[in-house]
Amino acid sequence: MTRLALLLFILLLPAAGVLGQALEPRLYSNAPVGMNFLIGGYAFSEGGAITDPSVAVEGGEFQVHSPFMAYAHSFGLWGKSAKFDVVVPYSFLSGTATVDGLSASRKVEGFADPSFRVSMNFLGAPARSLAEFKEYQQNWVFGGSLQTFAPFGRYDSSRVVNIGTHRWTVKPELGLTETLGPVILEVAGAISFYTDNDDFQGRTRKQEPIYSVQGHVVYAFKNGIW
Repeated sequence: MTRLALLLFILLLPAAGVLGQALEPRLYSNAPVGMNFLIGGYAFSEGGAITDPSVAVEGGEFQVHSPFMAYAHSFGLWGKSAKFDVVVPYSFLSGTATVDGLSASRKVEGFADPSFRVSMNFLGAPARSLAEFKEYQQNWVFGGSLQTFAPFGRYDSSRVVNIGTHRWTVKPELGLTETLGPVILEVAGAISFYTDNDDFQGRTRKQEPIYSVQGHVVYAFKNGIW
């Protein structure tokens, strides 16, 4: 069965050559197997450019507009509920900064790095068909996911600020969900690992792993809105 959904949420997408944080409530909530979701959205981020400390960039102010499309599919794996999703953003980046004491501007558009993710609920969320799901009552769920950002976005090695990152990112995550009536409590922890960018203005740019924790409090109304 196919379901078409239009979702609008905020993501901090890769801007200025770095990976932003993504807040995603209900990532580990159960869903009927065999469901397909087409997702559209828009993201906006604004701020200074974060670059290599060896590059003399000061006073950077950039804006990034990023509409995106995504596809998600729910399925069963070893009797547990699981999902696969892919996100493809297209970004419009513009801004100014001082580089080596001179004023410089940057305006560029193109595809940003796409992401691919597989998530699975290990405990508390068995795989159920749409008919069986009507009798399912979620209590607590423990799950995990593995997300990969591929270096396919637009990148210019002669520029300090780019839409693409020119490196792979792998992000494993574990999450726990507890349902208390209409209230859903969630907590998730992740580590993002980065490969080297070997073409950053003729040098190699390295990034240590980044640790992150996020939590959500979700209230579910009877009409399905949350």
